[in-house]
Amino acid sequence: MLDRQEALDAIVRLVREGRGGTVFTPNVDHVVQAEHDVAFREAYGRSALSLVDGMPVMWAARWLGTPRPEKLSGSYMFEPLVERAAAENLKIALVGGAPGVAERAAENLKQRLPNLEIVETMSPRIALTATDEERACVERLSKAKADLVFVCFGAPKQELFSDRNRQLLAPAVLIGFGAVVDFAAGTVPRAPAWMSRSGLEWAYRLGREPRRLAARYLLRDPEFFKIVALQKLSG
Repeated sequence: MLDRQEALDAIVRLVREGRGGTVFTPNVDHVVQAEHDVAFREAYGRSALSLVDGMPVMWAARWLGTPRPEKLSGSYMFEPLVERAAAENLKIALVGGAPGVAERAAENLKQRLPNLEIVETMSPRIALTATDEERACVERLSKAKADLVFVCFGAPKQELFSDRNRQLLAPAVLIGFGAVVDFAAGTVPRAPAWMSRSGLEWAYRLGREPRRLAARYLLRDPEFFKIVALQKLSG
């Protein structure tokens, strides 16, 4: 049950101790997918750190009697984490987004944080299972020797990729941070802070990308409430 500062310290500690591993940020959609996807659920089970992403998950945790101090989504953690990396000479890699997005994100970050060492940027096409392109990506990351690898493919690809390759890339820490590379590049705007605080970030994203996200938010994710209710009854 970590607040933001404690979470930042825990991630840096994973690097300093050479433990490597994965850091994930479970949200409503992750909970629903994990209910049906064994590989995804097992990847979460092997993660070194799991941070709450989304107010509905925060509310559910409180209702189940396991409250969390604050929401720690990727968009909330990314900026302070790269600032910490610049201050403590940690090398980072940005992986994900459309072609050129990771590079643009790196340029924006370097303008703001000249001391930040970005050792690799790439936008590979990743599948649910390992491919030749993934193996080439991992080989490049291995040579780059980043301390922190921001893996931004969206769920479940980023979690499965990170879990498959955590030992190959150790002692790097692989962090599944969804759309943060797009936010850093300026290609996708973040939801207003008031919508995020109110648990309405999903509505903002749905309004921007209805064709891509309607099935997820309107058909799949409502199962979250059933899952939480059953857990409450079983507890």
